[in-house]
Amino acid sequence: MIEDGELVLHGRIMPASNATFVGEVDGTQVVYKPIAGERPLWDFPDGSLAFREVASHLVSAASGWDVVPLTVLREGPHGLGMVQLWKEPDPDQEAVTIVPEGATPAGFLHVFDGVDQHDRPISLVHEDSVALRRMAVLDVLVNNADRKGGHVLEMTGGHRHGVDHGVTFHAEPKLRTVLWGWAGEPLAADELDGIDRVLAAVAGTLGEGLEHLVTEREVEGLRRRAERLRAAAVFPQPRGDWPAIPWPPF
Repeated sequence: MIEDGELVLHGRIMPASNATFVGEVDGTQVVYKPIAGERPLWDFPDGSLAFREVASHLVSAASGWDVVPLTVLREGPHGLGMVQLWKEPDPDQEAVTIVPEGATPAGFLHVFDGVDQHDRPISLVHEDSVALRRMAVLDVLVNNADRKGGHVLEMTGGHRHGVDHGVTFHAEPKLRTVLWGWAGEPLAADELDGIDRVLAAVAGTLGEGLEHLVTEREVEGLRRRAERLRAAAVFPQPRGDWPAIPWPPF
């Protein structure tokens, strides 16, 4: 439906580093990011972010976890771009948040400490949930360089959607995320199964689909990351040669 129907825009989402619009396709609410509105980045090819958003959805679909909402590449009022099914989060939930230093709530994991705009000591924490663990695994697979707290959508019922995957699939290690709470911990059986599903799909239809969206080297990078993660069977830990946290973290 969102691939073929008429895309009507209602307004622009502000602030956003790239042009982002909210609209609808035949009554279904969507987000539209035209390639023409992408801001050039030094380490990603110009005009490639929309393709990477779609590629991340394909990997999410192959995992079976429904982390990334349905995302397609299509024409719109401002040219070719990505169109993604809108997901309305529950305003009463916070999967990633800031708390006073040393006050990590029950069911949450500590990530790092800092100070707020008033120089008060604070901590960034995130929930310890199956849905968020799966998102963290997916971020490793797609090499997500920008998992901010605001890119996690808390859905009623406990599901978690991840959005804004334009800076993914780089052939070099680029993982930057606020979801470091499980660093070094063993992967669960269902997480290993999800990686296996992605590996099997990369060898078939997923790999064929990705070749139209990212480079051959980047598809190979996905396969290698999945194989390494499957063999290690633990969540990775931050590397010292690349910033581990996106800035700003929200």
